This record gives sequence, structure tokens and C-alpha cells, in this order.
Amino acid sequence: MIAHEEVRVPVTGGELAVLRWPARNPAAPVVLALHGITANALSWGPVARLLGGRVTLAAPDLRGRAGSSALPGPYGIAAHADDAAAVAAALAPGRVVLAGHSMGAFVAALAAVRHPDRFGPLLLVDGGIGFPAPTHLSPDELMTAVIGPAMDRLSMTFPDRAAYRSFWQAHPAFADAWSDEVDAYIQHDLTGDEPALRSTCRIEAVRTDGIGLFDEEVLTAVRKLPVPATLLWAQRGLMDEEQGLYDETRLAAADLGGTRVTPVAVRDVNHYTVLTGDAGGREIARRLSNLAGV
Repeated sequence: MIAHEEVRVPVTGGELAVLRWPARNPAAPVVLALHGITANALSWGPVARLLGGRVTLAAPDLRGRAGSSALPGPYGIAAHADDAAAVAAALAPGRVVLAGHSMGAFVAALAAVRHPDRFGPLLLVDGGIGFPAPTHLSPDELMTAVIGPAMDRLSMTFPDRAAYRSFWQAHPAFADAWSDEVDAYIQHDLTGDEPALRSTCRIEAVRTDGIGLFDEEVLTAVRKLPVPATLLWAQRGLMDEEQGLYDETRLAAADLGGTRVTPVAVRDVNHYTVLTGDAGGREIARRLSNLAGV
């Protein structure tokens, strides 16, 4: 297993923490990977292992999360997209392959549109294709609809790390898919001191980002992509329910004809395990290797 290192990249307002898994060959391509709305860079740990050092994988803790929690606003999808471009410029010459999971996929699509000189082909993982917000919901109701119990976690405290582990092990998405890598990922989210450990995610950042997923600029980004993109969509949802975020009917309604997006189903995974489990991780690693030409 290739160990990761943390580097700091200057961005507006301070420095972004970026985890970097170096390739065996220093001249190998760089892949930039973006996490979800309440996640962190270590969610990409299983994919880094499965890539096996064929590329350098760089995954930032996005503004307002984990190692980048202290970074101030403005938050929002556009701010993350600009941060991603700064990371790409700092870590690699020319264009890099860009991947994003969940909210990170929306960031990736917008980053490719805003910074076409920085990014090559895209891999969108269970995100990036949005739908207009229901007009009858308030912003807080909209956030509950988008991420549900994940929002509640941000205001909770935990007496120790074992309690936080137990909290996540009870989550339906991880009940049958726990691993040391998942444990490292969720523990990277904790800050504070016992008996009042809490998530590093800044609630104002998560709220701004979640509502921003419905901005016109974000919703239309996949229709303006300057490069091809593959959407890997998970068969099952955030709570391991049978209905995932996407299915054939929803994608047909999104009318991706004429875009540069190719949807591909990943069976027997949910919204989380498409990234953190071996089956989904292998598919992501295989496609990233192909996109990077290694």
C-alpha cells in the first residue's frame, strides 16, 4: 500500500490541505479527486490503493472540511471549483484527469467549464447531473432532502472515537461494507477533545454548498463540458435503499443527448460503497487508469 502525504496549496483565504498518493514513477500522470459534501479526502483511500501507484492521486480536503476546515468562505460550488484549479496548477503541469464523487462531481463539472486549460477528461461518480429544486421547500427543508441524516451529524458530539465508529457502523450504507480504510476516512473527520468530539465540517459551508447545487451555473455545467465525461452511477441510494440517486428513467429525464456525458451503471453498490468498497473502487480505478493513459 502506498502511503499518502499531506501538502498545502495556497488558495484564496489561506491554504488547502491536499492528500497525495505518489505514483511509483514520478513522471506518471496526476489525477485530482474531489469528495462529497460532508466527506473528506480519505474517502478516496480505497481507490488510491486499487490504483496501485500507476498515477499520482491528489485529493483535497475541500474548503470547510477536515484539514481545510479553518479556511473561510465564501463557500459554494464555484469556490471549490476554483480551489480545484489552484490545486491542479500547483501539482501538475498541463491538464489533469479530474474525478468527483457526489457533490465533488458537481464541483468537477463546473471546474472543467470554468478552467478548461487545467482539466482533461472527467469521471463523475454518482453526482454531477442535477435536477431543479422543488419550489415548495425552504432552504433547510431542501438540505434535509439532499443529504438527510448527514446534516444532523454535524451538530452532534461524541464521547470518543469508538462512539463515532459505532455511529457510522450502524449506517445502512456501511453495515456490510466496513473496512480499515472506511474507519480511517471517518476518523479523519473528527476534531476537538473527548468527551466532546465533533465533525470538522463547518455547517455554514455544508449548507451553502448544498443549496448551491441547485444554482443554474451548477446545473448546466454538464451541458457545457469542454471534455468528455463518464458518469458512474450507483444502483442503490444513500441509505442503501433500492432507489439510487440515478436510474435509467431519471437519466432519460435529464436528457443527456447532445452532452459529452456517458452514463454507466455500477451494480450492487450504494452511493457510498461505489467509492469506498472494492467493487466500486475497482471500477473507478480502472477507468481513471484508462483516462490517464496508464
